[in-house]
Amino acid sequence: MDNILHKVKKKIDDVTVSPEETVECPGCKTTQQKLKVLKNNMVCPDCGHHFRMSARTRIEFITDKNSFKELFDNLSSIDFLEFPKYKEKLETAQKNTGEKEAVVCGTARIGGIKCALFVMDPRFIMASMGSVVGEKITRTFEYAEKKRLPVVGFTASGGARMQEGVTSLMQMAKVSAAVKKHSKDCNLYITVLTDPTTGGVTASFAMQGDIILAEPKALVGFAGRRVVEQTIGKKLPDDFQSAEFLLKHGFVDAIVPRSEMVKTLSTLLKMHVKG
Repeated sequence: MDNILHKVKKKIDDVTVSPEETVECPGCKTTQQKLKVLKNNMVCPDCGHHFRMSARTRIEFITDKNSFKELFDNLSSIDFLEFPKYKEKLETAQKNTGEKEAVVCGTARIGGIKCALFVMDPRFIMASMGSVVGEKITRTFEYAEKKRLPVVGFTASGGARMQEGVTSLMQMAKVSAAVKKHSKDCNLYITVLTDPTTGGVTASFAMQGDIILAEPKALVGFAGRRVVEQTIGKKLPDDFQSAEFLLKHGFVDAIVPRSEMVKTLSTLLKMHVKG
């Protein structure tokens, strides 16, 4: 981890940072030095709030040095429904993030154990699940099944991408089928729920892991709080749809701080992967 931090200590979310730059913590509202936040695994040193991470920054933190090899990076979405302003939205997201889509997939080693990996990027249209996001994750599971690799997935999403209509919703079934096929061959799947994981992603592959971890205080749910309250006619608890609420009710196996994530994943992989 020290080597990884040294490598990226000048960057936060792929933007060069100077010692004078600051950021406001959404948790405690204090002003923090960006560089200090980065050195603390992008966690607020005062309140422990976990800042959202770009996909590639997370990969740098999680994987063994120089072990990540990207897969399916040639795929990108098109405006096949000619949805108003979707083409411009895609172009803006690609320009601002440097990514072709809202998920980065590949293989890597974590604690010396090789695995397949997918990491969703909340900067890209809130990591909404379009046809290419579903296709890339499906191919990752198919590749992992062929190579008999465990899969580690970091989810973060606002749900289905409305600009792609029912095609977006179909990705839930497609990815779930690939997860099931991977599982039937006795392959391990670990999901890590990060803030936010919502909508169709929660309703499918995010909650299908053999082991489900979550970052502290991550928002995890399907429909929004207001919709649920209006539907059931009751006020919900303050911690509803938080990682802690899900752990209390048995939907999550453990809440793992970012500082412990590499060690936890490494231990789990070594326990479950033969050889």
